[in-house]
Amino acid sequence: MLEKLKVSNLSVLGEIEVAFSNGLNIASGETGAGKSIMLDALSLLLGKRVARFSSGLQSKKTVIEGVFIV
Repeated sequence: MLEKLKVSNLSVLGEIEVAFSNGLNIASGETGAGKSIMLDALSLLLGKRVARFSSGLQSKKTVIEGVFIV
């Protein structure tokens, strides 16, 4: 079970940390709040390949961390 997801510098997200509880967890918010980006981060954490890279511009390092309870 995923207990915590921390994302830094992914797309428009600066830095977020989300703690999940047992049972159903629901993410809601306005358009552009970062819900889909959070799901993309989880996909990358679980092994999804990155399809594209930055276009040579200097950008901050993206960090995605997850805490799982086995």
